[in-house]
Amino acid sequence: MRNICWIVCLGAALVAAPALAQQKLYRWTDANGQVFYTDKPPPNEARQVEQKKLGSRAGSGPLPYDLQQAMKLFPVTVYASDCGDPCTRARKLLEARGVPFTEKNAGDPVVQGELRKLTGSDSVEVPILVVGRSITRGWEEGQWHSALDAANYPRSSKLPPKTKARQTAAAKDDKAAPAQPAPAADAPPKR
Repeated sequence: MRNICWIVCLGAALVAAPALAQQKLYRWTDANGQVFYTDKPPPNEARQVEQKKLGSRAGSGPLPYDLQQAMKLFPVTVYASDCGDPCTRARKLLEARGVPFTEKNAGDPVVQGELRKLTGSDSVEVPILVVGRSITRGWEEGQWHSALDAANYPRSSKLPPKTKARQTAAAKDDKAAPAQPAPAADAPPKR
């Protein structure tokens, strides 16, 4: 009997899910300081009212937890230019795996200075993959997969539909600076 009840509740939840996706959720506090979460607008005397619209379109939901963790601990940056096939194949690998990444133009003099400092070399060969603090120079598919695997990026895309993996550095610079990534397991400590 108990199993039947759970099955009925699960079925009702599945039927209600599309309707809930279009609804709004309210968080508010009453005069006594008690917090309420409701799908109906709060009374006029409610304080600290917050309204959120639940995801209503494909791709509007959050990223899967494992992808969020990989992005947080090991952000991915690609330094590339018009280097032809190697740069194109590098971008396609990241997009096929659904790895969110920032691309920086290695043809830009400012970015070239950043690359020299990052690699400790005056000559820089692109593409360069930076995963957290781990640097992979040049294009070799196996090495790029290994670097992404070590950071626990999924092998196949888990991005919501219509979500782009690539973000240009210019668009990212308009936002707040991200928190410093945790050091990679194989990276030496910063001094």
